[in-house]
Amino acid sequence: MSLRPLLPLLLSAALLGPAPAYAAAAGPGDGIETARTTRQLAPGIRLESYDRLETDRWLRIDELVADLDPRGGVRAEYLGTGGGTGPVTLGEAVARYRPGPGRRVVAAVNGDFFDIKGTGAPLGPGVGAGRLLHSASPGPGGGAAVGFGPDGTGRLLRLGLDGTVTLPGGRAYPLAGYNAAKPPAEGFTAYTADWGGKRLPPLGPGPAVELRDGKVAATGPAPAARPAPGTTLLTARGTAPAAALAALRPGDEVAVTARPLPSSGPAPVTALGGRATLVAAGTPLNHDGEANDAAAPRTAVGLSRDGRRLSLVTVDGRQRDSGGLTLTGLGALMHRLGAYEALNLDGGGSATLLAAHAGATAPTLENSPSDGHQRPVPNGLVLTAPAVPGPLAGFRVEPAGGAARLFPGLTRTLTATAHDAALAPAAATPRWTADRGRIGPDGVYRADRPGPAVVRVSAASGPAGAGAPEGVQRLDVLGPLSGIRAVPARIGLERRGDSAGFTLDGYDAQGAAAPVEPRDLTLSYDHTRWRVAEDGRGGFTVTALVPQAAGRLSATVKATGATTELALGAGSLTAPLAGFEDAGAWTGPGAAPAEGHPGPGLALEARAGAAATPPRPLPVPELTRALNLWVGGDGSGARPAVELAGADGVPLTLRGPAVDWTGWREVRLPVPATAEQPLRVTRLTAAPGARAGRLLLDTLTATTPPTGPAAPAAARPDPVVATAAQAAARPWRFAAGGAAGGAELVLTGAERAPFPHRGVRFVPLDTGRRTLDRGAGLARMRVLRDALDAAAREPGTGAVAVVLPYAPQALDRKEAALLVRRLAEFRRTTGKRAAVITVGAPGFTAGRDEGVLTVAAPRTGRTLFGADPHAAPGRDWLSVVPPA
Repeated sequence: MSLRPLLPLLLSAALLGPAPAYAAAAGPGDGIETARTTRQLAPGIRLESYDRLETDRWLRIDELVADLDPRGGVRAEYLGTGGGTGPVTLGEAVARYRPGPGRRVVAAVNGDFFDIKGTGAPLGPGVGAGRLLHSASPGPGGGAAVGFGPDGTGRLLRLGLDGTVTLPGGRAYPLAGYNAAKPPAEGFTAYTADWGGKRLPPLGPGPAVELRDGKVAATGPAPAARPAPGTTLLTARGTAPAAALAALRPGDEVAVTARPLPSSGPAPVTALGGRATLVAAGTPLNHDGEANDAAAPRTAVGLSRDGRRLSLVTVDGRQRDSGGLTLTGLGALMHRLGAYEALNLDGGGSATLLAAHAGATAPTLENSPSDGHQRPVPNGLVLTAPAVPGPLAGFRVEPAGGAARLFPGLTRTLTATAHDAALAPAAATPRWTADRGRIGPDGVYRADRPGPAVVRVSAASGPAGAGAPEGVQRLDVLGPLSGIRAVPARIGLERRGDSAGFTLDGYDAQGAAAPVEPRDLTLSYDHTRWRVAEDGRGGFTVTALVPQAAGRLSATVKATGATTELALGAGSLTAPLAGFEDAGAWTGPGAAPAEGHPGPGLALEARAGAAATPPRPLPVPELTRALNLWVGGDGSGARPAVELAGADGVPLTLRGPAVDWTGWREVRLPVPATAEQPLRVTRLTAAPGARAGRLLLDTLTATTPPTGPAAPAAARPDPVVATAAQAAARPWRFAAGGAAGGAELVLTGAERAPFPHRGVRFVPLDTGRRTLDRGAGLARMRVLRDALDAAAREPGTGAVAVVLPYAPQALDRKEAALLVRRLAEFRRTTGKRAAVITVGAPGFTAGRDEGVLTVAAPRTGRTLFGADPHAAPGRDWLSVVPPA
């Protein structure tokens, strides 16, 4: 989206009116793909990353597709933590992993469910390099696993334990558990240095013996620490096993064997546990109503019928940009991706996918974990490929921050990573050339004038020209810089030493945006309060040097003098939201005025349906980290909650702790970082506890940083704003908000179907429901798609005008951006024009985003448009006369 100050208002305010009866889509997969990138990581491994809009959520999906090679090409291998420390992040585990001579790690995903609140050990079975590493714990899952045989092919199976304990005298007992996170209630369990947890599980008061070299080395209570290499800890539960173990003495010979026991077929060389089969024999399974079937971040593994095509998939969730999937929805996705069978792996905050791009020495994070960072996990699956050093085959070229755009007179830093034919790292010194502008030996490109540019890189020591290994990066030099804006416009840091990132993005006269790099900027700020450093990706990181401060950072573009400011704050302030002096005006079942802490307060019954609604929604300051509420407890276990609405209208509930106390206590309710601010408090509720309860509430406040307001945007009238004479000079005219002299048609917002008129295809989009309300956004995007396809085919159509009845919050941030992106793509691919016209807005505004004209016509007065859909290149096709 453009960074022009006017456009967030236009696009977030694109929006209400009578709603049509949109038909809800039948199920997952009825949505549309909104973006996709495909990257080859190695021969036989590629990464597909794509976004989707479904009827009730956005989705962000990453899929590793691997062709498993029986000749030693691509292999899937068990990934443990490698250091005997228990769970570590997937990145740490990959860094420790040694794939063997002549092989390299290309990608990885997290693996099995694990004892997250206890030992951290995996709950399912695991096999690595043909050895059983751990057996499944009793409980859900039952040994479900994905396994890979000696030829590399995969299959789903159940994996049990085939083990024995042979005591002196030759008597053999079955081994019930092997490095199991939760030892079985009856029988022998053995633990070795392959144990994957941070500590051993509680093994009870019974005896334990340490075995070394097949003999009892020590007896006594079970330790908590992992056994040393070469040592087996043998424990027992149940009367007979415990008695047999207690009879052992140092020096006694004891043999323990443990092998994987597959449900059918040969034992796998690699296996990883999971839970819930998603696709079986080509049929996606229905898990509706089952445990763990709520929408959540997901990781899954899928296989083709012959076991040679492997899909490793993550779906981001618990985020505004991606709502996650249910198990049923995940199964439908895996089936659409071609899986003949598929298994659910651990999801939630564990869902993580790493990939090494061409020439990279290590994989990096690709998805967006819901915790905001990689969660420590006990295992995963890693994809490895041959790594035989080969000659230089090419370069992977990347612009700083991924931005292939820049402005005349400014710079873009390019990096070149050399790779061989297998996309493995290669050694070469880059030599840069550009068909226009200038580029130095350091890869810094400086643009001269608007238009496309091509940068090439080859080996400095090798021949240049046709046939030589090279890399290519195409750049788009935008129009001259019109202004810059800090993103975000305000930063609040909680304490001294905390940091946050920001960029300074520029825009041209058409609203096309690109980041401005640090070398092109001069920053001014209080160095005693803040430290600002380049982040190496074209942006900056600011760190608070004091515990409490407020201030501003000023940024100036050296070449043009364009300036902007970033509001900074450190520490916390408490802002009052409600003191309940007006408790009598709060309405709802179970709510009543009461004595507060002290003074007026609010009483709220803890029962289903009880709620207290304020006379009007309470605005919450932006950047709020937490809400605070004084609660008078009755020990009932009731849970208070504050319900809010985000900037996009999506509800958000902050739930407090179970009130197991009596008397007054202040509770803190953290606001998720993903909340779409600004927020508004819409009501208070109380869920019942163990018994009927009645809570007293008082003094609702917000914890917020002392950050001042964002810098006001400079008002610049857009050239599309015109006089009545200029509009009259156009071939024809139309109006919004009321009839105007000479207008051939009047837009009211009540239009329902696209229609052409004198070279313009008008596309009304109903804004009666929000983006994710029963497929409303999906329906709008389908109408837009069909209309753009029609306009592209029509030789007499020179422009498209999307008409939106004003309805704040109907289009969420992503749909508004998608709308502009589709129109900008239409302009670029057809050479035709586009505009977004909002009818019935509170006031008049006009601007443009990525070359798409945006006009808000107010509900009072009339807005006149002079139209020339076939205007000469470089000339606007609309002249807009605001109401008098």
